[in-house]
Amino acid sequence: MTAARGDRHDDAVDPARRVIVALDFDNGDDAMAIVDRLGEAGTSYKIGLELLTAAGPAIPTRLAGAGKDVFLDLKLFEIPTSVAGAVRAAGHLGATMVTVHAMAGPTIMAAAVHAAADFPHLRVIALTVVTSLVDADLAAIGLSATVEEQTSRLARLAEQSGCHGVVASPRDAAALRAALGPTMLIVTPGVTVRAEPAIAARTGHARSAHAAAAVGDGATHIIVGRPVTRAPDPAAVLAHLHHELANL
Repeated sequence: MTAARGDRHDDAVDPARRVIVALDFDNGDDAMAIVDRLGEAGTSYKIGLELLTAAGPAIPTRLAGAGKDVFLDLKLFEIPTSVAGAVRAAGHLGATMVTVHAMAGPTIMAAAVHAAADFPHLRVIALTVVTSLVDADLAAIGLSATVEEQTSRLARLAEQSGCHGVVASPRDAAALRAALGPTMLIVTPGVTVRAEPAIAARTGHARSAHAAAAVGDGATHIIVGRPVTRAPDPAAVLAHLHHELANL
């Protein structure tokens, strides 16, 4: 899996492809309206549980058919056979990334990676610690580790299990890049955009950072939702973000 990770890291340096727009909507019409407004500038999209449950597989299939990168944020955490089946389904939909919980353990992550092997463009990305959580939340479920410690532990486990990358807070990007080396993908939600700071402040992420800082610290991909999708001019915000990242 190491060679595959290295190959796939190369395409992440394209600023357009590294920006993943989160389609966090409860219906397909609103989601596709944003896709239409962004046009060719929108190259990568995240579809989470809300939109997938509301609109079904039609949107990821349509986006993949149009040549878009599709990040299915399923956060899989089930028995290995169920996770493998879901990963294969994601591959058949044309997804380029699918998430599995690193907390599910090495057997489940390895099952996901094995299932993805039949789809050359599908990458398994392990979620470390959800970006809305803080140390007190981990303590509440019986974990003595800090968020930083738990993120590092789970990221190393994901690497050992063959995953192509991890999802983590942008504040963890620098430490993870140092620990994981140059080939693992690091996908960071919870980023803010200087062009829309007021909208960014209303997200549900507890550990956010500016998009440029995340990429500068080693993130290969950033996920941006409301600062783009709820902006008066989404295309202008996305263009500003692309320009900012291209000049790092």
